[in-house]
Amino acid sequence: MAREGADSGELGALLLAARDDEAAAAAFVRALQPSVWRFVASLLGPRTPEHDVAEVVQETFVRALTGRSRWRGDASPATWVLAIARRCVADHISAVSRRRARETELDAAADDVPVADLTSSVALADLISRLGQDRREAFVLTQALGLSYAEAAEVCGVPIGTIRSRVARARADLVEAYAPVEDAVVEAPRRRALRRR
Repeated sequence: MAREGADSGELGALLLAARDDEAAAAAFVRALQPSVWRFVASLLGPRTPEHDVAEVVQETFVRALTGRSRWRGDASPATWVLAIARRCVADHISAVSRRRARETELDAAADDVPVADLTSSVALADLISRLGQDRREAFVLTQALGLSYAEAAEVCGVPIGTIRSRVARARADLVEAYAPVEDAVVEAPRRRALRRR
């Protein structure tokens, strides 16, 4: 993936060489890890502990390297790994949901983040995390990771038109939701300044 310093051909060669060469496997992981990390972190949301993100990223590469014989070369290695990451995120979310269902205590207050204390970038990350799963995936893949609509469609297993529609809807949702958050973020310092006077 050229965005991370290695093109598709180089990544394909590393993936094929990884069958017999640990150094190639490590180089493959290093080349894709930043994109996979951003994608997984975005899908899991900003309140997800870093160790959970790391666990899902690690599982992604374990599945990719143990299942590398299933890569047929019809998709770029980066797209193929991001599709695996998407499935790992879904599996992680299912496991967490099952664990929470077994527990009697749920901490509903964890979802209530005071908007006035957020910086704009954290507020935007929070808004992205509130998008529906399909829209969030499409938005993060195309806008944050820079994949083309065709590549994002491959990762999500849907037609390209569906990705375009999801991105457009995600943008509209974010524009609509961002204005009140931006006002609250700007107003909080003003309120604090007025209290000091």
